[in-house]
Amino acid sequence: MSLGYSFMPSPFYITTAIDYANGSPHLGHAYEKVLSDVISRHMRMGGRKVHFLTGLDEHGQKVQQTAQKRGVEPQVLVDEIAAVFKGMLGDLNISHDDYIRTTEPRHKKVVQGFLQQLFDQGLIYKGQKTDWYSTRQEQFLTDKDRAPDGSWPEIYGEVTQTTEENYYFKLTQFQPWLIEHIRSHPEFITPRFRQNQVLEFLKEPMNDLCISRPKTRLAWGIELPFDTSFVTYVWFDALTNYYSAVADKGLWPADVHVIGKDILSPPHAVYWPCMLKALGIEPPRQLLVHGWWTVNNQKASKSAGNAADTLGFVASHGADAFRFYLCREMVVGQDADFSTITFENRYKADLGNNLGNLVNRLLNMVGRNYAGAIPAASADEELEQDLRRLWDDSVRKYAEAFAEYQVSHALEALWVFISAMNAYIEARAPWKLAKSADAADRARLDSCLAHVAEGLRLVGTLLTPVMPATCAKLLTNIGRPVAASFEGQLTWSAVCTGSNVAEKCILFPPVEAPQETSAT
Repeated sequence: MSLGYSFMPSPFYITTAIDYANGSPHLGHAYEKVLSDVISRHMRMGGRKVHFLTGLDEHGQKVQQTAQKRGVEPQVLVDEIAAVFKGMLGDLNISHDDYIRTTEPRHKKVVQGFLQQLFDQGLIYKGQKTDWYSTRQEQFLTDKDRAPDGSWPEIYGEVTQTTEENYYFKLTQFQPWLIEHIRSHPEFITPRFRQNQVLEFLKEPMNDLCISRPKTRLAWGIELPFDTSFVTYVWFDALTNYYSAVADKGLWPADVHVIGKDILSPPHAVYWPCMLKALGIEPPRQLLVHGWWTVNNQKASKSAGNAADTLGFVASHGADAFRFYLCREMVVGQDADFSTITFENRYKADLGNNLGNLVNRLLNMVGRNYAGAIPAASADEELEQDLRRLWDDSVRKYAEAFAEYQVSHALEALWVFISAMNAYIEARAPWKLAKSADAADRARLDSCLAHVAEGLRLVGTLLTPVMPATCAKLLTNIGRPVAASFEGQLTWSAVCTGSNVAEKCILFPPVEAPQETSAT
């Protein structure tokens, strides 16, 4: 089974949002990278030529203020933070192809080129306005941003009124085009209900976008090429990374931008496509929007430290178990809770008792009864036929879910099959068959272990994008090579016959969970 891929090396360009260089990595950062990595690995195994981009957003007022408080140059600060975020990528086994930093010359060149082009087209003008300004979000606000009671939502922090001369991008003239684009491209924003939220936002007239900050207030940024007394607005700078990283590679447009719901509208769903339209550049094909995490049913926050503490499970339980939990627990588009109890239950039940124990049973029985070589199936009864039919059904459901990037649903379908394999081995009871002198029982024993081995090979192959190190270990221990492609590897076969298995393999050893931190 091919999961519907043609196995032609067509390009697939995927990005995460770039992290902001004003803090430490936390659960939200980790999830977005893991989700994008799983999609990337899946696409590579499906025959696509993937280019996976992530990176760091390094300019802006908050970075400048933090550097001043520490008494260091901003570049020194962002260099330190970049090393920390790159360390997280390594810890999570993220297979990115490029890491873009917005202080790099390749990025600055494209940003300034965009600014100059828009200025030359008359789409950027200078004006003086009195606006509400959020330092936390580094953006000007309007009354539309207020809560129903007239207050400013907490996300904006302290909001002050300021009068300032700045440069503005004529965003408003692209509003009709954007509405039509969203309506005529229903796949542009996924899940669909997020698209409806953006269209609701666009029912009200937009304001032109302030795209500069005076150097008297903010010096840490990319200078406007037509007025060096200003730097560009951090969002105009940051969004351009998706294009600047591949400007000379011929990969645009991006197939998928993976982002959190908090930066969908207006940055990614409004500013970015309108900027590109003004520049005569095709917009990205899709915005894949994920939800937020709570931790033990409490709000994840930097002050509480609970969002960062969850990364301790990577060290205690391994990157693959952490990756599995994040992918299994969050339905893409919805919010989810990272629960210490649920994590432990999934680790012990789904991974240890269900998948890990199945591997141990196979190795033990093959080692004890066949000198470590997997037997050929020599009986084909209803139980075996049911198992093979279930595999076909499970892999079909897996493919359908993955086509919508619903990794949680895909894993749910796969675990139905894994549970069925455990039920199958219980029903066949190979430990009893091995004691029988009856030829029919010996044939059933052969077929039981052959079917479990083949089922594990198939599971290990399909699950590789989610748990790459674990699946490599699983396949190696049942005597099979690690598959680099799905092609020809997902159809039930007899390739395991004669493969030599390891004596034992503990995929998920018992461990103690990290100390739980309560939110305050």
